[in-house]
Amino acid sequence: MSLLERLNNDMKQAMKNKEKDRLSVIRMVKAALQNEGIKAGKQDLTEEEELTVLSRELKQRKDSLQEFENAGRIDLVEKIRTELGYVEAYMPEQLSEEEVNEIVKQTIEEVNASSKADMGRVMGALMPKVKGKADGTVVNRLVQQYLS
Repeated sequence: MSLLERLNNDMKQAMKNKEKDRLSVIRMVKAALQNEGIKAGKQDLTEEEELTVLSRELKQRKDSLQEFENAGRIDLVEKIRTELGYVEAYMPEQLSEEEVNEIVKQTIEEVNASSKADMGRVMGALMPKVKGKADGTVVNRLVQQYLS
């Protein structure tokens, strides 16, 4: 089942169950996917393109969460946390830090990186491997740790 089909089914279910927050998030994600398709000039997005859109939606909410926490807006923090849970449900299974650690080690060996100057090459080779499966900040931290 494609992501859009899953979103449509979940949207119908959210309407039936009168889950307004969940319905709102599903509609936003679906709109983001459709807008990306229009921008790309095609009807169906590839899995990778869908993952990119989902990752962007997730990152936006994490950034908002951080801003609301800094501003002391507890009411909005709870709302964003709920939205994060809904968006994360559509993301692929996340890799553990140990798994990411192994992938980072392998990639550093593959590109023969030895210093922080090689960081761009390592990240360029690494990010397609973990796209949507690991948080970019964790990946970045691990790469810096190995290259320093």
